[in-house]
Amino acid sequence: MIRVLLADDHTIVREGLKQLLAAAPGIVVAGEAGDGDAALALVRAQAFDVAVLDMSMPGLAGIDLIKRALAERPGLRVLVLSMHAEQQYAARALKAGAAGYLTKDSAAAQLVSVIRKIAAGGVHISETAAALLLGRTGTADPAPHLQLSDREFEIFRALVAGESVSGIAERLHLSVKTVSTHKTRILEKMGMASTAELVRYAVERKLL
Repeated sequence: MIRVLLADDHTIVREGLKQLLAAAPGIVVAGEAGDGDAALALVRAQAFDVAVLDMSMPGLAGIDLIKRALAERPGLRVLVLSMHAEQQYAARALKAGAAGYLTKDSAAAQLVSVIRKIAAGGVHISETAAALLLGRTGTADPAPHLQLSDREFEIFRALVAGESVSGIAERLHLSVKTVSTHKTRILEKMGMASTAELVRYAVERKLL
Protein backbone atom coordinates (compact mmCIF):
# COMPACT_ATOMS: atom_id res chain seq x y z
CA MET A 1 0.00 0.00 0.00
CA ILE A 2 1.35 3.42 -0.99
CA ARG A 3 0.80 5.90 1.86
CA VAL A 4 0.32 9.42 0.51
CA LEU A 5 0.48 12.82 2.21
CA LEU A 6 -1.51 15.57 0.47
CA ALA A 7 -0.51 19.16 1.20
CA ASP A 8 -2.41 22.02 -0.45
CA ASP A 9 -3.89 25.18 1.08
CA HIS A 10 -7.11 24.86 -0.93
CA THR A 11 -9.58 22.42 0.65
CA ILE A 12 -11.42 21.90 -2.62
CA VAL A 13 -8.18 20.87 -4.34
CA ARG A 14 -7.36 18.37 -1.58
CA GLU A 15 -10.86 16.91 -1.79
CA GLY A 16 -10.55 16.51 -5.55
CA LEU A 17 -7.18 14.78 -5.21
CA LYS A 18 -8.54 12.49 -2.48
CA GLN A 19 -11.40 11.43 -4.75
CA LEU A 20 -8.94 10.66 -7.55
CA LEU A 21 -6.77 8.55 -5.26
CA ALA A 22 -9.67 6.85 -3.47
CA ALA A 23 -10.49 5.04 -6.71
CA ALA A 24 -6.90 3.82 -7.16
CA PRO A 25 -6.15 0.34 -5.75
CA GLY A 26 -3.06 0.19 -3.54
CA ILE A 27 -3.01 3.91 -2.71
CA VAL A 28 -4.29 5.48 0.50
CA VAL A 29 -4.31 9.14 1.59
CA ALA A 30 -2.79 8.75 5.05
CA GLY A 31 -2.53 12.45 5.91
CA GLU A 32 -3.37 15.92 4.65
CA ALA A 33 -2.25 19.43 5.45
CA GLY A 34 -3.34 22.94 4.54
CA ASP A 35 0.03 24.64 4.90
CA GLY A 36 3.71 23.84 4.81
CA ASP A 37 4.29 23.87 8.55
CA ALA A 38 1.50 21.34 9.10
CA ALA A 39 2.88 19.20 6.28
CA LEU A 40 6.34 19.15 7.85
CA ALA A 41 4.86 18.24 11.23
CA LEU A 42 3.10 15.27 9.65
CA VAL A 43 6.29 14.18 7.89
CA ARG A 44 8.03 14.19 11.27
CA ALA A 45 5.23 12.29 12.99
CA GLN A 46 4.32 9.65 10.41
CA ALA A 47 5.87 7.50 7.70
CA PHE A 48 4.63 8.29 4.19
CA ASP A 49 5.78 6.81 0.91
CA VAL A 50 4.91 9.84 -1.24
CA ALA A 51 4.29 13.47 -0.28
CA VAL A 52 2.28 15.47 -2.81
CA LEU A 53 3.23 19.07 -2.07
CA ASP A 54 1.82 22.29 -3.47
CA MET A 55 4.61 24.80 -4.18
CA SER A 56 2.70 27.88 -2.97
CA MET A 57 1.23 27.52 0.52
CA PRO A 58 1.16 29.75 3.60
CA GLY A 59 4.17 29.43 5.88
CA LEU A 60 6.93 27.05 4.90
CA ALA A 61 6.63 26.25 1.19
CA GLY A 62 8.40 25.79 -2.10
CA ILE A 63 11.99 24.64 -2.27
CA ASP A 64 12.46 25.13 1.48
CA LEU A 65 9.62 22.71 2.24
CA ILE A 66 11.04 20.06 -0.10
CA LYS A 67 14.48 20.30 1.50
CA ARG A 68 13.14 20.25 5.06
CA ALA A 69 10.82 17.31 4.39
CA LEU A 70 13.62 15.26 2.86
CA ALA A 71 15.97 16.17 5.69
CA GLU A 72 13.40 14.72 8.12
CA ARG A 73 12.64 11.64 5.99
CA PRO A 74 15.43 10.91 3.46
CA GLY A 75 13.48 7.99 1.98
CA LEU A 76 10.37 10.07 1.29
CA ARG A 77 9.42 10.53 -2.36
CA VAL A 78 8.21 14.06 -3.10
CA LEU A 79 5.86 14.92 -5.94
CA VAL A 80 5.41 18.63 -6.51
CA LEU A 81 1.91 19.53 -7.68
CA SER A 82 1.82 23.13 -8.82
CA MET A 83 -0.22 25.74 -10.63
CA HIS A 84 3.06 27.17 -11.88
CA ALA A 85 4.36 26.26 -15.33
CA GLU A 86 7.41 24.03 -15.44
CA GLN A 87 9.77 26.78 -16.54
CA GLN A 88 9.25 28.42 -13.14
CA TYR A 89 10.03 25.70 -10.67
CA ALA A 90 10.47 22.18 -12.08
CA ALA A 91 14.26 22.16 -12.43
CA ARG A 92 14.73 23.78 -9.02
CA ALA A 93 12.35 21.33 -7.35
CA LEU A 94 14.17 18.34 -8.84
CA LYS A 95 17.55 19.73 -7.84
CA ALA A 96 16.19 20.10 -4.30
CA GLY A 97 15.39 16.39 -4.26
CA ALA A 98 11.82 16.09 -5.56
CA ALA A 99 11.10 12.94 -7.57
CA GLY A 100 8.54 14.56 -9.83
CA TYR A 101 6.77 17.75 -10.89
CA LEU A 102 3.20 17.82 -12.12
CA THR A 103 1.12 20.85 -13.04
CA LYS A 104 -2.40 20.96 -11.61
CA ASP A 105 -4.00 21.14 -15.04
CA SER A 106 -2.57 17.70 -15.88
CA ALA A 107 -3.12 16.13 -12.45
CA ALA A 108 -6.46 14.48 -13.21
CA ALA A 109 -4.98 12.48 -16.08
CA GLN A 110 -1.58 11.64 -14.61
CA LEU A 111 -1.63 11.80 -10.79
CA VAL A 112 -2.22 8.10 -10.04
CA SER A 113 0.31 6.81 -12.55
CA VAL A 114 2.94 9.35 -11.48
CA ILE A 115 2.51 8.48 -7.79
CA ARG A 116 2.94 4.78 -8.60
CA LYS A 117 6.01 5.57 -10.70
CA ILE A 118 7.86 7.63 -8.11
CA ALA A 119 6.83 5.32 -5.24
CA ALA A 120 8.58 2.54 -7.18
CA GLY A 121 11.75 4.62 -7.37
CA GLY A 122 11.20 6.36 -10.69
CA VAL A 123 11.28 10.03 -11.57
CA HIS A 124 8.62 12.00 -13.43
CA ILE A 125 10.10 14.76 -15.53
CA SER A 126 9.04 16.34 -18.80
CA GLU A 127 11.40 17.14 -21.66
CA THR A 128 11.07 20.85 -20.84
CA ALA A 129 12.07 20.30 -17.22
CA ALA A 130 14.90 17.97 -18.24
CA ALA A 131 16.34 20.64 -20.53
CA LEU A 132 16.19 23.23 -17.74
CA LEU A 133 17.74 20.78 -15.27
CA LEU A 134 20.64 20.22 -17.63
CA GLY A 135 20.99 23.95 -18.27
CA ARG A 136 19.82 23.87 -21.88
CA THR A 137 17.64 26.88 -22.56
CA GLY A 138 17.85 26.92 -26.34
CA THR A 139 20.16 29.95 -26.32
CA ALA A 140 23.90 30.47 -26.02
CA ASP A 141 23.58 32.18 -22.64
CA PRO A 142 21.49 30.97 -19.71
CA ALA A 143 18.34 32.96 -18.96
CA PRO A 144 19.12 35.57 -16.27
CA HIS A 145 16.61 34.16 -13.77
CA LEU A 146 18.35 30.77 -13.88
CA GLN A 147 21.39 32.40 -12.28
CA LEU A 148 19.41 33.21 -9.13
CA SER A 149 19.72 31.05 -6.02
CA ASP A 150 16.58 29.31 -4.78
CA ARG A 151 16.00 31.99 -2.13
CA GLU A 152 16.63 34.79 -4.65
CA PHE A 153 14.19 33.19 -7.08
CA GLU A 154 11.56 32.94 -4.34
CA ILE A 155 11.97 36.65 -3.59
CA PHE A 156 12.08 37.53 -7.30
CA ARG A 157 8.70 35.81 -7.77
CA ALA A 158 7.26 37.63 -4.77
CA LEU A 159 8.50 41.01 -6.01
CA VAL A 160 7.06 40.59 -9.51
CA ALA A 161 3.77 39.42 -7.95
CA GLY A 162 3.52 42.79 -6.23
CA GLU A 163 4.58 41.94 -2.68
CA SER A 164 6.42 44.60 -0.70
CA VAL A 165 9.84 44.03 0.82
CA SER A 166 8.34 44.17 4.32
CA GLY A 167 5.56 41.78 3.34
CA ILE A 168 8.05 39.28 1.91
CA ALA A 169 10.19 39.57 5.03
CA GLU A 170 7.23 38.81 7.29
CA ARG A 171 6.02 35.85 5.21
CA LEU A 172 9.45 34.25 4.88
CA HIS A 173 10.48 35.03 8.47
CA LEU A 174 13.43 37.14 7.33
CA SER A 175 14.54 40.63 8.27
CA VAL A 176 13.64 43.53 5.99
CA LYS A 177 17.37 44.18 5.58
CA THR A 178 17.98 40.60 4.38
CA VAL A 179 15.18 40.81 1.81
CA SER A 180 16.47 44.21 0.64
CA THR A 181 19.94 42.71 0.19
CA HIS A 182 18.48 39.84 -1.82
CA LYS A 183 16.56 42.33 -3.97
CA THR A 184 19.77 44.24 -4.70
CA ARG A 185 21.56 41.03 -5.69
CA ILE A 186 18.66 39.96 -7.89
CA LEU A 187 18.77 43.26 -9.78
CA GLU A 188 22.55 43.00 -10.15
CA LYS A 189 22.51 39.39 -11.36
CA MET A 190 19.76 40.09 -13.87
CA GLY A 191 21.26 43.37 -15.04
CA MET A 192 18.18 45.39 -14.22
CA ALA A 193 17.61 48.66 -12.40
CA SER A 194 14.09 48.41 -10.98
CA THR A 195 11.26 46.14 -9.93
CA ALA A 196 9.33 47.35 -12.98
CA GLU A 197 12.00 45.84 -15.23
CA LEU A 198 11.76 42.58 -13.29
CA VAL A 199 7.99 42.55 -13.81
CA ARG A 200 8.37 43.15 -17.54
CA TYR A 201 10.92 40.33 -17.76
CA ALA A 202 8.62 37.98 -15.80
CA VAL A 203 5.69 38.75 -18.09
CA GLU A 204 7.76 38.21 -21.24
CA ARG A 205 9.12 34.87 -19.90
CA LYS A 206 5.70 33.77 -18.56
CA LEU A 207 7.12 33.49 -15.05
CA LEU A 208 4.17 35.07 -13.27
